[in-house]
Amino acid sequence: MTADLSPAERYAAARARSARDKADAVGELGRFRTALDFELDPFQADACAALEAGRGVLVAAPTGAGKTVVGEFAVHLALASGTKAFYTTPIKALSNQKFNDLARRHGAQNVGLLTGDTSINADAPVVVMTTEVLRNMLYAGSTALEGLSYVVMDEVHYLADRFRGPVWEEVIIHLPGHVQLVSLSATVSNAEEFGDWLATVRGDTAVVVSERRPVPLWQHVITAPTEPRGVPRLFDLYAGHVDPTAPGTNPPIDPDLARLFRTHGRSDGGSPRGRRSRGDRGYRGRGGARPAGGAVPQRRTPRRFGVVEALDSDALLPAIYFIFSRAGCEGAVEQCLGAGLRLTDAEEEAEIRRVIDERTVTIPPEDLEVLGFWSWQHALCRGIAAHHAGLLPVFKETVEELFARGLVKVVFATETLALGINMPARSVVLEKLVKWDGTAHQPVTPGEYTQLTGRAGRRGIDVEGHAVVVDHLGLDPVALAGLASRRLYPLRSSFRPTYNMAVNLVSQVGAERAREVLETSFAQFQADRGVVGLAKQAQAHAEALEGYFEAMTCERGDFAQYMAIRRALSDREKELSRAEQGARRADAVASLEKLRRGDVVEVPTGRRRGYVVVLDPGRGEGGFDGPRPTVLTQEKQVKKLTLADVPDGVRTVTRVKIPSGFNPRKPDSRRDLASSMRSALGAFSDDGGSGRAPGRPGRRGDAASDARVQRLRTELREHPCHGCPERDDHARWAQRAEKLRREHATLVRRIEGRTGSIARTFDRTCALLSELGYLGRDESGALAVTDEGRWLRRLYAEDDLLLAECLRQGTWDGLHPAELAAAVSAVVYSGRRDEVGEPYLPGGPQGRLATALDATAHVWAQITALEATHHLEATGPLDPGLAGAVHRWASGKSLDAVLRGTDVAAGDFVRWCKQVVDVLDQLAVAAPRPAVRASARKAQDGVLRGVVAYSSL
Repeated sequence: MTADLSPAERYAAARARSARDKADAVGELGRFRTALDFELDPFQADACAALEAGRGVLVAAPTGAGKTVVGEFAVHLALASGTKAFYTTPIKALSNQKFNDLARRHGAQNVGLLTGDTSINADAPVVVMTTEVLRNMLYAGSTALEGLSYVVMDEVHYLADRFRGPVWEEVIIHLPGHVQLVSLSATVSNAEEFGDWLATVRGDTAVVVSERRPVPLWQHVITAPTEPRGVPRLFDLYAGHVDPTAPGTNPPIDPDLARLFRTHGRSDGGSPRGRRSRGDRGYRGRGGARPAGGAVPQRRTPRRFGVVEALDSDALLPAIYFIFSRAGCEGAVEQCLGAGLRLTDAEEEAEIRRVIDERTVTIPPEDLEVLGFWSWQHALCRGIAAHHAGLLPVFKETVEELFARGLVKVVFATETLALGINMPARSVVLEKLVKWDGTAHQPVTPGEYTQLTGRAGRRGIDVEGHAVVVDHLGLDPVALAGLASRRLYPLRSSFRPTYNMAVNLVSQVGAERAREVLETSFAQFQADRGVVGLAKQAQAHAEALEGYFEAMTCERGDFAQYMAIRRALSDREKELSRAEQGARRADAVASLEKLRRGDVVEVPTGRRRGYVVVLDPGRGEGGFDGPRPTVLTQEKQVKKLTLADVPDGVRTVTRVKIPSGFNPRKPDSRRDLASSMRSALGAFSDDGGSGRAPGRPGRRGDAASDARVQRLRTELREHPCHGCPERDDHARWAQRAEKLRREHATLVRRIEGRTGSIARTFDRTCALLSELGYLGRDESGALAVTDEGRWLRRLYAEDDLLLAECLRQGTWDGLHPAELAAAVSAVVYSGRRDEVGEPYLPGGPQGRLATALDATAHVWAQITALEATHHLEATGPLDPGLAGAVHRWASGKSLDAVLRGTDVAAGDFVRWCKQVVDVLDQLAVAAPRPAVRASARKAQDGVLRGVVAYSSL
């Protein structure tokens, strides 16, 4: 960057650095620097200086650049001033990691941890927590907020997450004004916009952006060996003259890589067993002859263990190998073990076993088998591991520790590993550039590619990092170069008012003030900024319309009036045409509905033109399009006849008897019936079977006989502009004006829709809550929270209103603790795929649990109906797929008994159980009836045991 500066600019920058260093030497930043074992980068120093000056800070920098140093300086300032600092993270695992880091640095007595199910030293001056915990504190008016002076929001770009992102904005909006906010974000392309919003809602905010990676990242493609026993080959992605740290837009690719892709075809992993294909030895093409010029060289996807071996031989381990599939991660580990891969020596294996024993000492021996412990341990001892959400949390944490210490050399991971967890790697491998997003396979975006590959080459560990993409079907190196060189992506708000948010805001500040607060959200800020562009476009439309109206001016009369008559005439003629088409369609459907088995009918037009015999009238198959009869053609083919085949309908000309033993699958039966049809048709002359349409002879709705059409045509001819010699030119300008007028009206509606859109959603939310009785009117007529609404204020789960309604209506009254836990699981659980068959429910279909779940489904249906009426996003559906397993676990059954016969992974089961525990904890406080509160507490104790309790902090 300095090479681009003039001598004067470099001198000014040096003076600024000198002044900054002198200021640092006497302030807290100077004392903070002396405790570090490295020099601060300019962006870190700038952000820390702004923080010490009393400003809020937004830091946007690449993964691994050292953004967290700024957050740690906020912690230092809080401890130095005797105040408090909260350090928030998006996930519990990251909270646990940051808690351990800060406790080592500042002492365990000064650092606490608060997550949904863990509370350690909560009154400490520095507390690490998930963002949801801080949001709940703000709404509850917690005394823990007293003395708070700094809040660090790590991974703040997470506010774009559709489901949990709104929590970040709630915290930013509702934090007391005196609290300094430190926002740490990945590099986003609209950091200045986000910073402008922070300045609007939080006051003076410094925006510090760094796009420089502290460790250079090299891009590669790895391909399968061209020789039978060769090793995969690693290519540079970019051409030799391209600087990988600043490749520019769409940089040229390595000529050797381009040549390989140009000269070698693509084979997707080999031929099916027992068959040969082009490129296989011995393949001779069609008819047994060898293809001209010999076999075409083929590219195949290199085997996973081969990729690991190649990286090992090039000293590029440790590596994170991203595979966007849990099954793929586990399969990769098995393939490496099957290939005899070992990446550790005896000393490393002994240390791995010691860490495993230490980490898993609390797991009962009887649970080890069902958890897959032995195969997991065997792979770890060889330096190989998988990492995904289906793993038991204690297994994942063990993998993270061993990888961070360099004992595990390769981790096959899903993309969840890319978020925040500090796992240093020299290389990152991407098996494919497409991933499943829950609904479809989507290409990896530039932002996702940056986030994933950002794990390679961590600061202070590696001199350079390496991003490796495995050759796979559909890989285009040129497109990959473009993807890898575009490292920025925009931050988009996902904020929306929730039911819990609405009752809390109304309770705290009233409805009117709440609307004003919501209009300060980043979502509304972005919408309003978008309105500026739309408004400019609308202004341009208005100016263009003035020119169009001037161009269509006619000296003989009002041309706009003349065009209005023309449009009215055209609209009426189209209306009559649609009516005629509808009548023809109705006639055609009626002709199909009259068909009987054995009818010989004439198809007058279309691809089925000719004669057919009806085998099955097909009533009830076509819906709006009428019947879809099965017919036999004169060519002895069995076909389905649709309305598209006979838009003018069909005409029955005769009948034949279809034998009772007729089988349309047998050629003999079809031949005999076709012969019978030809014989029956022989009695008719050629024109007796002509293609006349079977519909009514007269045209219904003919424009020539329509009085309104005739009147409009008369008005058009008599209008003074009709005889203008420049009429056609005026008409063209008028048509352009009308088209632009419609576009302008659409644009105005878009502007109106964006302006105040969040507040309107809040109004609709309040209207629904008022209808259900959670909000009402106080003595002054202002919107206020009712007694039922006070219970809803304590429910922070995603399906807050469904939980509140189940409590209010007594849906779960009388359930035993295990049954209540199972019922709650149906609300929070969402299966990863469609379940087949009905889930097992203890007590059978008439038992208490099944009855409660039926009632819960009825409550859900009521809520979604109301949401549709109020134009609100629907509450997610119930999923009882885990209810049986949760019931068994809460009843005290062993893990083996709980998971036997299910396809639920142990890690998934623990994760969902923790969410059930979180909701049960809320019910134990929010339930209006003491019996339900007591049952929720017992259910919580029943679920929070064994692997669920000791799986994580």
